[in-house]
Amino acid sequence: MPHRKPDLPTKMCPVCQRPFTWRRKWARDWDQVRYCSERCRRSRGRTS
Repeated sequence: MPHRKPDLPTKMCPVCQRPFTWRRKWARDWDQVRYCSERCRRSRGRTS
């Protein structure tokens, strides 16, 4: 049975305030993932 995208967990990125969904590369450490991208992770200390 194929995996369905609507069933994937989501989180909100604290930097850009956009929702992002689970990705296979985050499977082992999904609980520690906070940012949707490298760009947001790098700019986490800056205010816009």
